[in-house]
Amino acid sequence: MLRVLHSVSNMARAGIETMLMNYYRQIDREQIQFDFLANKPVPGEYDEEIRSMGGRVFVSPGLNPLHFPKYRRYVMGLLHDNPEIGIVHAHNEAMGYYALKSAKDAGIPVRIAHAHNTQIIRDYKYPLKLLCKQLLPGAATDYWSCGRDAGIYYYGQKRWEAAGFILHNAIDVQRFSLKTEKRDRLRQLHGLGDCFVIGHVGRFNVQKNHTRLLDIFAEIAETVPEARLALIGVGELEQDAKDKASALGISDRVLFLGQMGDVSEWYQAMDCFVLPSLFEGLPVVGIEAQAAGLPCFFSDHVTDEVLLSPAAQRIPLAADNAEWARAILEKRQAGTDRMQGPDIVRRAGYDIHTEARKLQELYLEMADRAGSGT
Repeated sequence: MLRVLHSVSNMARAGIETMLMNYYRQIDREQIQFDFLANKPVPGEYDEEIRSMGGRVFVSPGLNPLHFPKYRRYVMGLLHDNPEIGIVHAHNEAMGYYALKSAKDAGIPVRIAHAHNTQIIRDYKYPLKLLCKQLLPGAATDYWSCGRDAGIYYYGQKRWEAAGFILHNAIDVQRFSLKTEKRDRLRQLHGLGDCFVIGHVGRFNVQKNHTRLLDIFAEIAETVPEARLALIGVGELEQDAKDKASALGISDRVLFLGQMGDVSEWYQAMDCFVLPSLFEGLPVVGIEAQAAGLPCFFSDHVTDEVLLSPAAQRIPLAADNAEWARAILEKRQAGTDRMQGPDIVRRAGYDIHTEARKLQELYLEMADRAGSGT
């Protein structure tokens, strides 16, 4: 059996981690098993499910530059003690260099860098991340991405065009298809009735731009009193968002729904989906929302690759709140055939049942080619 070690932050319910679990649930686990190198010492919501399927979660000393020698020794020791691991697949953006360089020095022949974003957040690690971004290609053997723009950003145009590979952020399409009984039940449970429900799924951080989303919603709420904003997710800026909603006078119309194990039902309850992100690779939530047949509004800082459905559009971040509100309300007036969502997403290549088989075959081919198959 071939084992693939995925380097992640931790296995929380976030976009990258959910994408990995979508694939993990569908692969033939008698041929391939997933293990996870968690680089935060915080248990993830997926840990128990991973172990139930035969996977393992290893906790590293962390991606702190001061711990690099300790981290390097840990990863090299882990790979030495577990020779059945034939592939290391890093999802830590630029900081994936740590795992891939350690794997290279441990003699792992297949080392995949996987880009998931089109920008690096400017935090205290920003200078280090820029350096790691430059070093990343030299530590990897394969250059993967969720989409074209993220691949070019992390690997450069020339390398991407020569050797880049897109792994779709695939989903269980049917699970997100519109089911009116679920929609009606959930809307009744939360007192939404005939409200116009604008939805968003994403961690409360700078990238997701909740502060702008609240401004846009406030503009809509001025003319549509029955409008409601449903926010699914948690994060360090959640309280800031609550404070802003209060300052705008819309707290009674904003639902802070927290973290959810299964967001598919909430897509049923929504009437449209809005993602005014400052940057994105190819967001899983955008695929899910389109599978649910929702009209979707993305900022122009989200890659155009996300536009699968005729009911999806990008709006410039530079556009004012009134323009965003006008586009959303015009689509509300026009209406959308939500039942077409699953077929649109499936035809675009985002059905996990098909894509998981492709990934499984690719992993096995890569391992055999490198002589690391077991």
